Amino acid sequence: MSAPFPSAPVVSPSGGKVAWIYNARGVRNIWVAEPPEYRGHGVTAYTADDGQEISELRWTPDGREIAYVRGESANGAGEYPNPASDPKGAEQQVWVVALDAAPRLIGEGNQPSVNPKGGRVAFVRKGQVWSAPLDGKGTAEQLIHARGQNGGLDWSPDGARLAFVSRRGNHGFIGVYDAAAKTVHYLDASVDHDDFPVWSPDSRRVAFVRMPTVDDRRYFVAMRSGPPWSIRVADSSGEIAGKEVWKASEGDGSVFRGLGSERNLFWAGDRLVFPWERDGWTHLYSVPVAGGDAMLLTPGAFEVEHVAMTPEGREMVYSSNQDDIDRRHIWRVAAAGGMPVEVAGGTELQWSPAVTSDGAIVFLYADTARPARPAIKLASGTSSGDVRDLALDAIPADFPKAEALVAPQQVIFPAADGLTLHGQLFLPKTAGQRHPAVVFFHGGSQRQMLLGWHYMYYYNNSYAFNQYLASRGYVVLSVNYRSGIGYGMKFREAPNYGAGGGSEFNDVMGAGLFLKNRPDVDPARIGLWGGSYGGYLTAMGLARASDLFAAGVDMHGVHDWTEELGIGRDDADGRLAFNSSPMASVKDWRSPVLLIHGDDDRNVNFRQTVELVEALRGRVHVEQLIFPDEIHDFLMHAHWLEAYRAAERFFDAQLREVK
Repeated sequence: MSAPFPSAPVVSPSGGKVAWIYNARGVRNIWVAEPPEYRGHGVTAYTADDGQEISELRWTPDGREIAYVRGESANGAGEYPNPASDPKGAEQQVWVVALDAAPRLIGEGNQPSVNPKGGRVAFVRKGQVWSAPLDGKGTAEQLIHARGQNGGLDWSPDGARLAFVSRRGNHGFIGVYDAAAKTVHYLDASVDHDDFPVWSPDSRRVAFVRMPTVDDRRYFVAMRSGPPWSIRVADSSGEIAGKEVWKASEGDGSVFRGLGSERNLFWAGDRLVFPWERDGWTHLYSVPVAGGDAMLLTPGAFEVEHVAMTPEGREMVYSSNQDDIDRRHIWRVAAAGGMPVEVAGGTELQWSPAVTSDGAIVFLYADTARPARPAIKLASGTSSGDVRDLALDAIPADFPKAEALVAPQQVIFPAADGLTLHGQLFLPKTAGQRHPAVVFFHGGSQRQMLLGWHYMYYYNNSYAFNQYLASRGYVVLSVNYRSGIGYGMKFREAPNYGAGGGSEFNDVMGAGLFLKNRPDVDPARIGLWGGSYGGYLTAMGLARASDLFAAGVDMHGVHDWTEELGIGRDDADGRLAFNSSPMASVKDWRSPVLLIHGDDDRNVNFRQTVELVEALRGRVHVEQLIFPDEIHDFLMHAHWLEAYRAAERFFDAQLREVK
C-alpha cells in the first residue's frame, strides 16, 4: 500500500495539459503533466495524512490554473468529516491553484464550475449556488436562492448561462441562470426527476435525462424494468417548450442505468450519446438531436463504464470489458456509428480515459503486479504513438517487486443454486500443503473485482490486502457475486437479491464449497472478509454457515435491511427484508468475528454494528476496531493500515490452527 493511487485525470481546454490526483499514503496532491515531455510533477504540496480528500478538478479556460475541492461533504447533521479528530475541526472548501503558485481559498463549498470565459467560479454551498472571483480578490456571493438541493453546475460554452439540477425530494428540475439578466427559469418542468444537463455547442439548447418518479421504488432489490426514462431537449432561454427526442422501450432496460464517468449524456455534433441497457448490457447509443431511433455504438456481450468525448465531438472514448470480461480496456467509436477500435491493446487494466486538446488519450492503467499509474497515448502523427507513463518515479523503491506478488487466476465456479460465478484466486507460493483460506466479498454491491490492481481506491486497498494474505500463506478467493456489474443486467438485477431475499447467500456457499474441495485448502480453516455489502455477506456466511466458515472480518457491514432502508417489519416487504438479513439468523452464529467500523459512516449506519454486537455479546467471540470520526471509505491511510493489521492478527489467531 506504499504506491500512490491516481484518480480523476482531467484535461485542460487548451494546451494539451492533464491533471490528476495522487493519494500517497493518505497525503493527497494534484499533479500535472504538460507537452511535449509529459513529465508529471506536483502543483500542491500537502504533507499530512489528515483525511482531507481532494476532488473535482476543474481547469480554467487558459489552462494556467485548477479549481478543486478539499475535504469531504457534510453528513446529515451538517458535520464535515474529521477522521484525524483535529480539535480545530474540518470544512469542505473550494480552492484554486496556479501551476506555479500556492493555492488560494475561494470558500466553503464543493462542485466548482469555472466560467469558460474566465473570471469567476460557481460552486455549491449547503445546497445553494454561489459564485466568487477566481483571483480571490473579491468575496463569494450567493448566486441563486432556490428551493431544494441544487448542484450539477454546468456553464454554457459562451459563459452566459449556468445550468443546474434542482433536486426536490420526489421530483427534480433543470434550472438555467442567466448571468446578464440575473434570472432563473426551469426547463420543461414536470413531476419527474430531471438530471444530467448538457449544453449544445452553440449554447442555445440543453439536453437532459428524465426519469419517472416511482414512489414505491425500493433499493437493494432487483429492478429490471419500470416506467421508461427519456431524453429531452429544451431551448436554454425557456421561451420554447422542450420536447422528447427519445424514449426507452418498455420492459427490460427501461430503468435508467448510468455510467461510471462524471457525465451520462454527451452532445456530439448533431447527435446525443447516452447509455442504455436495451439488450441487457450497458452500451453506448446515439440519437439525432432532432429525434429518431437510437443507434447502438458498442454491440456485444460486455459493458461500457468510463466514457469521454473527443474535443471536436466526433468520437467517444471509453473503457469496457469487451473480449476480456474480467479486465478493462480503452476503446473508441464514432458518435455517428462504426466499428469500435481498441486504443492501447495489451493485457493491463485500463480505465478513466480523457482526450487532450491536441488529440492524445490519457488514461489510468495497472496489471497484476504494478499498481495504478497515469499514462498517455499520443495522437497519431506525433513523435510517438506509444503509451508512456506520466510519472515514472512515483512508485516508491520499497514497493514489492513483481516476483514477490502473485498473479491472481481467473476461476469460474457454481453457486449453491448452480449460477455461474467468476472470481480471482490468489495462491500462496508455498506448495505441497493444506493452507488456511479466506473468501473476499467486495462492497457495492454493483462492483466487479478484476484480474489486477483495481481502479477504485477502496478496492485497490482490498487487492493489496489479498496479496498480503497470499504472501502470508493464505489461499484467497475474491468473488464476483450476483448483483455485481460486468456480467450484464440479468446478473446485476438478480432475482431475490439483497433485501429481496438475500439470494447472494448461494454465492457465499458456492465459494466456501469451492475452497473446501480444493486439495491445497484445509476445510476446517476457511474464513470470510469484506466491507460494506461484503460485510453483509460475511455476516450472512457466519450467521447461516458457521460449520463451514471458521471466522470472519466484517467491515462496516449491513446486518438488518429494515434498519438500513428505514422500513418496518409489519408488511410482507419488511418481513422479507429482515429475513434476508444476518440478524434474522443470529441465533445460529457461532464463529468468531472482528467488526470494524467508523462512527461517522454515511453509507452504512453505525447502528448496524452496535446492534450486532449487542446481539452476539456473551455468545460469540467478538472483537471490535472502532474509528471515531471516520467515514465509510476510510479517509486516513493510517486507519486502512490499522484495519488490515487487525484483520491479519485476527485471522492468524483463528485460522492458523484448527480450533
